[in-house]
Amino acid sequence: MKEMTANEIRDSFKKFFESKGHVIVPSAPMVIKDDPTLMFTNAGMNQWKDIILGTKEPEPRRRADSQKCLRVSGKHNDLEEVGHDTYHHTMFEMLGNWSFGDYFKENAIDYAWEYLVDVLKLNPADLYVTVFEGSPSEGIARDDEAAQYWLKHLPADHIIDGNKHDNFWEMGETGPCGPCSEIHVDSRSAEEKAKTPGRELVNKDNPQVIEIWNIVFMQFQRKSDGSLEPLSMNVIDTGMGFERLVRMLQGKNSNYDTDIFQPTIKEIERLSGKKYGFTTPSGENGEARNEQEKIDIAMRVVADHMRAVAFSIADSQLPGNAKAGYVIRRILRRAVRYAYTFLDQKEAFIYKLLNTFIHEMGNAYPELTAQRELIARVIKEEEDSFLRTLEKGINLLTNAMDEMKAQGKTELNGKEAFRLFDTYGFPLDLTELICREHGFSVDEKQFEEEMEQQKARARNAAVVENGDWVVLKEGEQEFVGYDYTEHECRILRYRKVTQKKNTFFELVLDHTPFYGEMGGQVGDQGVLVNEEETIDIVDTKRENNQSIHIVKQLPKNAEADFMACVDTDKRDASAANHTATHLLDYALKQVLGEHCEQKGSYVSADTLRFDFSHFQKVTDEELRQVERIVNDMIRQDLPRGEYRDTPLEQAKEMGAVALFGEKYGDKVRVISFGPSCEFCGGIHATSTGRIGFFKIISESSVAAGIRRVEALTGKHCEETLYALEDTVRDLKAMFNNAKDLKGVIEKYIQEHDAMKKEMEIFRQQTVVRFANRLVERAETVNGVKVVKAVLPVEPASAKDIVFKVREAIPEKLVCVLGSTHENKPLLSIMLSDDMVKDHEMNAGKIIREAAKLIKGGGGGQPHYAQAGGKDVEGVTAAVDKAIELANL
Repeated sequence: MKEMTANEIRDSFKKFFESKGHVIVPSAPMVIKDDPTLMFTNAGMNQWKDIILGTKEPEPRRRADSQKCLRVSGKHNDLEEVGHDTYHHTMFEMLGNWSFGDYFKENAIDYAWEYLVDVLKLNPADLYVTVFEGSPSEGIARDDEAAQYWLKHLPADHIIDGNKHDNFWEMGETGPCGPCSEIHVDSRSAEEKAKTPGRELVNKDNPQVIEIWNIVFMQFQRKSDGSLEPLSMNVIDTGMGFERLVRMLQGKNSNYDTDIFQPTIKEIERLSGKKYGFTTPSGENGEARNEQEKIDIAMRVVADHMRAVAFSIADSQLPGNAKAGYVIRRILRRAVRYAYTFLDQKEAFIYKLLNTFIHEMGNAYPELTAQRELIARVIKEEEDSFLRTLEKGINLLTNAMDEMKAQGKTELNGKEAFRLFDTYGFPLDLTELICREHGFSVDEKQFEEEMEQQKARARNAAVVENGDWVVLKEGEQEFVGYDYTEHECRILRYRKVTQKKNTFFELVLDHTPFYGEMGGQVGDQGVLVNEEETIDIVDTKRENNQSIHIVKQLPKNAEADFMACVDTDKRDASAANHTATHLLDYALKQVLGEHCEQKGSYVSADTLRFDFSHFQKVTDEELRQVERIVNDMIRQDLPRGEYRDTPLEQAKEMGAVALFGEKYGDKVRVISFGPSCEFCGGIHATSTGRIGFFKIISESSVAAGIRRVEALTGKHCEETLYALEDTVRDLKAMFNNAKDLKGVIEKYIQEHDAMKKEMEIFRQQTVVRFANRLVERAETVNGVKVVKAVLPVEPASAKDIVFKVREAIPEKLVCVLGSTHENKPLLSIMLSDDMVKDHEMNAGKIIREAAKLIKGGGGGQPHYAQAGGKDVEGVTAAVDKAIELANL
């Protein structure tokens, strides 16, 4: 059989399950936006979580896909392993097939066997399976049913009992769970198989006897007391690691040797001028022992991380400083660091790999092709930024090593290493590498202590304790918020939540008009009310396809009937702003072009924010055109068109705009206002006239290729207009009610600029005069020119003066200048290079001691340092102390 390519293998999986009545669904976005328990999709089942939990109807009941996943946080954190072995990845694909209340164990096992043996032509003799051995303490018997079905295909000695750790899957401490059956393949040589039976190596970490497929039989519900009850609907959930499967079918020793990664690695070779040696680390704990192993690790890291970041950006998650954005930035910076250190790439180059990568993956994932330019721009900007950080960190580290050398130390303080990491993003292993090259070590223990303290602070700040759900009434929630702002309801369940010593409660209602925060639109506020009491709902979140209502206290009688009432003032204002973002999206495309894709939004009652792809600053005239289009649509009072439960393909045919990075079901809701037509599940105004007026207040850059517009609507525009009116009135009063206010202000600015130029000329003349006088008065001590003085000059002039003195006396110079400005003292020290090199003087070290006399501190480079303080009276003494410390 001809060797299959990775794309052919992926397609064969989909075609096979399509032939078995499965609907082939697209991969969900890798970045999860509306589930507070997860940042990234880390398993194939994530997108079906609401179905498995029973909060969404399972139609269709048979599905299959190739799901893009990311495992870099929480318990699924493979990041530091990537590159050091042959099989760990940050981003990977998971092939999977599901049945929701349709077929169960027999069909799932038969399908898996047929695909592996009949389609992929694997040798049945090389296959082993595991089944759950049972758990007597929980009253769970061995999974004899699965074992019997496997006996149709395999001899008994190829069926192995597995323990709870390996063969019982659980969603969490509570919720759906069940036994699972793993399929393992023995790809060793015939000689090795003859020596040791494959069954003895299953789940023993042998690299040639590996699990390729896991079939989960969800049939139980784990309750909060730990007991199990039958699940209302049996679920089949299977997962097969795509990269691992390709490696096995292509007969490679490493996932990185397959055609998934080799085209990218070859491009890295071409760009870097280095060769990939197909090595794996030979040292302990996956550490490289020679230069080739280091190069190979770096190439694997770059190839893996580049695709993880590319997929994230395609799913609208940009690198950033918080949450998911920080994780993506950390992945990219790790790749840059390896390329910088081991591939000698001192300029951005990872973005240059995208064309090769997208050529291979673009057909399977068209979002990569559509977003190619944006992905490249974002990656390049991030590379450039971090490379500047690396240079800055190297300079700081060089200064620190100079000081250590002067003090006779050989170990870098762990606190200093952590400061480099925390403030400048300078990784510990690079700090250690540079220190080692210069004969220094790093206090790793102290670094780890600092890191742990920071983690503890973060944990204490962010820890959220969720209690168990208390079920008052069985049933599922119905959202009625599109049609009602008030509705009768009962509480289905509630739980207690504690965060930062604050306690609140989360409620799930059987009927709710409250919109849960989603898609950038804030959640509703309001009240639960009956004849006995009123409970404030302070916020509404979205979790597992249902609205979660946040309250500060529980009702006295939680099982009573209530009326759920939305705060309509806030709802209407938020709805108007949301509708305004749709009009803004339409107008931007009209003015700037169809390339403008929404990349994020925030909509509240007070303001709106809209991020979109565009590769240059939007001009004032373009912004004015956008405003005109939006306000014209507002004046037309266009009615809202709403199309619920529209089949996905029909919605696309209507011209509805879909967003990259969003997960859509088989049926969607479409919202239109005249020519604006979008997929949307949010709350909107009944007509555009309800917006009132629209005004852009700022336009800025968020990241490479991403612009942000902030705007106001309705009464908030009025308030801004009144504030602007007050400002203009005040300015007129300041300028004697000048008729040509703009001209008068421009004249004042011109006069001010001219005066500044004259003052700067005078300042520079003063600097030269003082510097010349100090040079003339320099004393000679043991062959060294000593310049010292206290002058009434500002910090900038003090710095210029000592540099002018150094120009006049380039050798054997010790210059100490005290200065005072606005009742603040300053100390400046300048040394000639020979005093630093030959006499091992250090201005930074000297100034730290001398600055104590002005109750201050500072630092700088070995040849120049400055320190500020609080005590003006101590300046003269500080100058004398600095000369004394020079030890002439």
